[in-house]
Amino acid sequence: MLAKRIIPCLDVDNGRVVKGKKFLDIQDVADPVELAKRYNEEGADELVFYDITASNEQRGIFLNVVEKVAKEIAIPFMVGGGIRTTKDIHQVLRSGADKVSINSAAVQRPELIFESAQKFGSQCTVLSIDAKKVSAGKWNVFINGGRKDTGIDAIEWAKKGESFGAGEIVVNAMDADGEKSGYNLPLTTAIATAVNIPVIASGGAGKIEHFSEVLSQEIDAALAASVFHYDEIKIPALKDYLNDQDISVRRNAK
Repeated sequence: MLAKRIIPCLDVDNGRVVKGKKFLDIQDVADPVELAKRYNEEGADELVFYDITASNEQRGIFLNVVEKVAKEIAIPFMVGGGIRTTKDIHQVLRSGADKVSINSAAVQRPELIFESAQKFGSQCTVLSIDAKKVSAGKWNVFINGGRKDTGIDAIEWAKKGESFGAGEIVVNAMDADGEKSGYNLPLTTAIATAVNIPVIASGGAGKIEHFSEVLSQEIDAALAASVFHYDEIKIPALKDYLNDQDISVRRNAK
């Protein structure tokens, strides 16, 4: 069985890591470079960097911050926010990212997923889906930092993203974001069942048991932010716990 991954997420606004609830009430947290160094040392399997206002502000990503973070870590590094073209993708990869996360631009022009997969490979082309419940058993895709409802069904969009060449999907459950009440298992497992590529669960981690709940499903990785940022859960302790729950994780050499 492939080892499950633990992935801290840096939501970055104006060069600082921030965190909110349901994409609102944004609060300053820390310097992204210092946090990245810490997570690299603590045994995170990957690191995600989202420039959370780039798409809504119609600007490019802060490449200088991406470069500084990339220099400090030796783990896979995924970067998203404000990526609209293959030129943008190339610049982000050149700045030190291993993967790019495409969200709003992919919805507006799905061909971007195909172009990225063809030019840079599916392994570094990640479709990020911001999904929110709109009725019983139905979630829609939102774009522009969760501000705009596209009316697109999230599960159907995940299947389409896979068909266009995405090598991985991040499912951002907007209703659970920052709530610390647990991952959205119905949404995330529905998408994982519908596709044949790795799925990363995002949004809702509040206690250590939430990670075992989601990673005991057909989910490949769990992404979290505030519980790691504020030292509520330490990554080494989390991996020890998951190992005790018979969930396969990568362990640091001691």
